Amino acid sequence: MRPPFDCADPVVRDRGLSAAHNAVKRGEVVVLPTDTVYGIGADAFNPAAVKRLLEAKGRGRDMPPPVLVPETRTIDGLASSIPFAVRELIDAFWPGALTIVCRAQPSLTWDLGDTNGTVALRMPLHPVALELLQRTGPMAVSSANRSGQPAATLVQEAVDQLGDSVRVYLDGGASPKGAPSTIVDASDGPLRVLRVGAISEAELRAAVPKGWVELDAPDAPDEAAAAGAAGERTGPEESGAASG
Repeated sequence: MRPPFDCADPVVRDRGLSAAHNAVKRGEVVVLPTDTVYGIGADAFNPAAVKRLLEAKGRGRDMPPPVLVPETRTIDGLASSIPFAVRELIDAFWPGALTIVCRAQPSLTWDLGDTNGTVALRMPLHPVALELLQRTGPMAVSSANRSGQPAATLVQEAVDQLGDSVRVYLDGGASPKGAPSTIVDASDGPLRVLRVGAISEAELRAAVPKGWVELDAPDAPDEAAAAGAAGERTGPEESGAASG
């Protein structure tokens, strides 16, 4: 395994981004810094790559990864029936530490796992992550740790947990926030907070005052579990729509 690419060095950063881009396009798994914690990522449209990501974390299809996007407008190609309140949340908090669970576009040819027709979307506020996403397009990204272990806030913590299962590690230094993203479910009816993370519930309600239900599950473990929980509420008739 080659050492992480130090993204503080502009020359090494460019080499690392190129290596990560090439690895993603080959269906391999990479680790990248984000504004919350380090993420393990793969091509969202490559089912074999998503499977490698889940295997690296020690997870099954019942915990599908979120998808990171390079631009706010990308959401229109990935999600359907987007409420106006979601547009308001995006205007207020993207790029940033907010993951939004939406109904997925049923025509997409991807397989993120057992999503029950939903997808968890986020645009991160981190220059290295955004530059990689601009090169690769949307990526399936989950926290860079083995399931049940602490999320990595330093690249070495990701290396220690994930080792050779990851092709390229990008070192962006310590995570700026060191806390996971806040998750909002907008897939079915009123907005519902699934997890409070780097953005508080008060901040969310100040940006979008109307259309909320009460706090649902503040200790939800991560975006994948939240996406699955949101999907379960949609009913069995819509399960698998995201992978059709």
